[in-house]
Amino acid sequence: MIGSLRGTLLARWPDGEVLVEVAGVGYRVTVTAATALDLGEPGHEVFLHVHHHRRDDAETLYGFPTADERLVFEALLSAHGVGPSLALAILGVHPPASLLRVLADDDLAALCLVPGVGKKTAARLLVELKSRLDVPGLDTAALAGGATGTGAVGARAASPLGDVRDALANLGYGPDEVAEAVRDLPDEADSSELLRLALQKLAAA
Repeated sequence: MIGSLRGTLLARWPDGEVLVEVAGVGYRVTVTAATALDLGEPGHEVFLHVHHHRRDDAETLYGFPTADERLVFEALLSAHGVGPSLALAILGVHPPASLLRVLADDDLAALCLVPGVGKKTAARLLVELKSRLDVPGLDTAALAGGATGTGAVGARAASPLGDVRDALANLGYGPDEVAEAVRDLPDEADSSELLRLALQKLAAA
């Protein structure tokens, strides 16, 4: 498993791929457009933190200028429905510090700036990534109480399932979608866990 590369930049291409030579071996590494530019011109010595992504039919190296950026990339991969291409696209628009601000501010519009991310996908990512990334002062349960920025933060619903129904409605889901999402959810879990389960069901539908 490759964790980092230090060597000479041999080439870079418009599609976000670079070629780094280490001890006579050339490694093709996929990076964001910003990272490709920051590496400089061919011939420069470069260093990249690497995520080695393996599938049955391919192995791909993804390169990042900092360990934090690789950590965020891997957290994105752990979110439901997010593959390497989408994770890299998100980081291409929102580097780690920017992404943390987006999460802390519940900024759906900012996430929707990423190609391929719509409102519902952005809403799901906000919930899932808050549980995976260290955002100071973050309270995931607040989403389940209706504090999403799209509805009034008033009296709490009488039950965790009620909280989840309100949260899903605030996120833009229709009554039929909400009813299907909360069907068969356990009664004993807390609101934030129930909301996560409901969003997973909606994403799989």
